This record gives sequence, C-alpha cells and structure tokens, in this order.
Amino acid sequence: MFFQHVYDRSLAQASYVIGCQKAGLAAVIDPKRDVDTYLEVARQNGFRITHVMETHIHADFLSGARELAALTGAALYLSDEGGPDWEYEFEHVGLRDGDTLNVGNITFEVLHTPGHTPESISFLLTDNPASPEPVMLFTGDFVFVGDIGRPDLLEKAAGIKGTQEAGAHTMYRSIARFAALPDHIQVWPGHGAGSACGKALGAVPSSTVGYEKIRNWAFRFPQDEAGFVSYLLEDQPEPPRYFAMMKRLNKVDRPLLTAVPALRRLPLAEVEAAMAAGMVLIDTRPKAEFAKGHIPGSLNIQGNNAFATWAGWYLDYGKPFMLLADESTHDDLTRKLMRIGLDDILGYLPSPSEYVANGGRLATVEVIDADQVRQLVGQPDVQVVDLRGTTEYKSGHIAGADHVFVGTLPRHLDRVRRDGRVVLLCQGGDRATIGHSLLARAGYQNLLNYAGSMNDWLGKGFPVVS
Repeated sequence: MFFQHVYDRSLAQASYVIGCQKAGLAAVIDPKRDVDTYLEVARQNGFRITHVMETHIHADFLSGARELAALTGAALYLSDEGGPDWEYEFEHVGLRDGDTLNVGNITFEVLHTPGHTPESISFLLTDNPASPEPVMLFTGDFVFVGDIGRPDLLEKAAGIKGTQEAGAHTMYRSIARFAALPDHIQVWPGHGAGSACGKALGAVPSSTVGYEKIRNWAFRFPQDEAGFVSYLLEDQPEPPRYFAMMKRLNKVDRPLLTAVPALRRLPLAEVEAAMAAGMVLIDTRPKAEFAKGHIPGSLNIQGNNAFATWAGWYLDYGKPFMLLADESTHDDLTRKLMRIGLDDILGYLPSPSEYVANGGRLATVEVIDADQVRQLVGQPDVQVVDLRGTTEYKSGHIAGADHVFVGTLPRHLDRVRRDGRVVLLCQGGDRATIGHSLLARAGYQNLLNYAGSMNDWLGKGFPVVS
C-alpha cells in the first residue's frame, strides 16, 4: 500500500493519496483545489487516480474533487447520507453507511459519522494483503487529534437555524461509535492545529483510536450527554465569513478551475481608477513594510499562512480585487486564494514604487510601544480597541479596552469612535495592522498601532483583566 499525507499549512487542511502498488491505482481523499499536487504524486509513483472521495460538504475550503475527477476521469465518491438538504447537486457515486469500495487490494468501508454535518462520513481502510483487520480511519472533520468537529458552523456560518444543538447531540452518538473501534486503528483527520473547524486541534498529523480515548476531551463524558453538548458548543472560535460561500459552492454545480491562474501586471492608472471606484487593493507585504509606507486605501493582508483566511473575511465573491505583491510570491498567493474560491483577481502591482515615482504620497502607520499605551489608557479622548477573538479577549485584556473582533470590524465601524485617538491591538500585531488598514480605508484618522500587542504587554508583566 502507498500512502501520502498532503498538508496545506495555509488552511491547516489535510488530504490523502492512497494507492495499491500492485494494481497501479490510487484514491484521493478530500483534495484541495490546486490538484496538480496529486497529479504529480500519481505520475511519480506510476498510479492512475480512479477514486476521488470526500468526507463531507466542506465549509473551510473549496474542494478540488471535481477538478481532479475532470482531469483524471476518476469517479467521485460522495456521501448520500444526511437527507435531501445535504445532497450534492452534481453527478457522483453515492455512499451510505456500510458501503465498501475497492482500490486494487485496498478496501474502504463507509461509516456514517454525523455531528459536524449531517452527511459526514469516515473511511475505514483495510490493507488486505497485509491483514484482514482495518488499520486506518480517515475522519474528515469528525475526530481530530485532541478535538472533534464543531457542530455550530451550519448555524453560525451558513445561517441554518436550530442545527448546532441537534448536531452536538448527534456528535455524542457518533463519538460512542468511534470509541467502539479497535484501539490500534490509526486516525487521519481532515485538519490540524490552526483550523477554525475546532477549538483545540493538536499539532501532530495523526493519532490512534486508543490515544484519542485517553487524550481527547470528547471522551470524558461517557454518561453525561448534556455536559458533552455544553462543552462542545462553548468558546468555539468565530467562523470566517467565507465559510457560508464554501458550503454552497461545494454542494452545487459550479465552473471548474483546473490550473493555477496567472496574474496580469496592471498599469498604475488602471489600479488608481479601480480603487477610486471602490475595488480593493490587497497589500500582501509584511506589516512592518506596510507601516513604513503604503498606497492610501489599500488593505494589508500579509501573504503568510493566514492570508486566505483573512482575505475570505473581507473580500466579496463575485467582485474583482487587486494584489500588491512581488512576482516571486504570485504562485503561492494565487494557490491560497483559489483554495477558497477567490479567483477573480484583476491583476497586480509589484510594489508602491511606481505610485511614488508618479507623484503619489504614501500613507504610514503610527506605531507605539507599551509605555505609550500605558500613558494613553484611561485618557478621555483615547479608545483602546482589542481586535482579538472573543475567547482571547475574555481570557485577559487591558483594562478599559473595547472588544471588536477584526473579522467583523467592517460591519461594526460604529463601535470605533471617529473623534479622538484610537489605539489598536491584537495578540502579536498582525490583526492590528489589518484593522488599521480597514479603518483608514473607511476614513478614520488618528489611529495608533500597538505593534507588540498583547504578547508584548504580557511579556512585560503588565496587568490584564478577564
């Protein structure tokens, strides 16, 4: 048996290539959208991809299952569980609990494991030449290392009312089924640490059933379903705004994108005209470079592993946008964007230099340190705005700081005062710079960024309240 774990750090998303070397056939589970990765794995190992499988209708990324099937001729194997509201609206081979499918000498058994979503399934693998006993379980967003899938996304992200409580109770029953599996079975989940699909995902890529029964919080409530439901639903992180769009696009028949798109170099005049008409220019440079000088009205989202997530919070699907990004970063950035379906990139500028050469004046970010923050806190003309998530804020914040989560900041501008001075902070400074650029774009002035933010504040031993 051939096995390869493919991990996208930008979304903390895992997919898998499993092949039968004797037959020269391979299956791919939960592929990301830039599917050339799997084509190359298959080419290098002499496999023909015949099975493309999904564990559920994903909310956090745009699946590449249909792109991969279109390029390889493989069949799509998708869940038909969950009822009529959870049916894929395109051609596929439907899977139900207890079904089996074979890829050469490898057998996958389908387990219906609802809770995260009603249609969620897991794949139990048996490597028949090695043993008649199953050895691996591909859980998708059902069981993670140290955590389990959250059942609140359908309600919070997709707006389907009344689903989170029911999903949590369903998850309790699915967990009991998982606990009955042999302890030796390896667990390969759909996400790792950093994903918004849970609240405490572990950083190691895999686990075992036995280890999760010892370590995972979800198995501490064997006779307490109410306690399990309460703990599962509390303190879940804010679901990114783009999740609702992913739920829809992963279910319906949509246009396919089978190659990484190239970016067009934009004339400065076109960029300026587009910005004047309201189009977003994302400055992908590091926050320190953005602070030293940027094109006024641009939005700073650094091109790091969180790039796609933050872009998904602020960009509107169906509206084009532009990038300020060095050519060396284009392949990485466009891959990150296409993984959440943000394909409508008008083009790019490589840097602000042409803007300056044409007489433009760059805007800057006023950066302050901890001592300056201490002097400003409590002054009547100063508002301190903490841009972290709710759980982070509740765990400890600067006394008097107002909380506005940066992801929802554009919808809550009324919570930030326009008179006086505004101090922006987060945990390490990245979100504060995003917040600064959002507010400056909305016409706010007198913005002050605490660059070190709470990491610096706590490191200096300064007090917090919770």
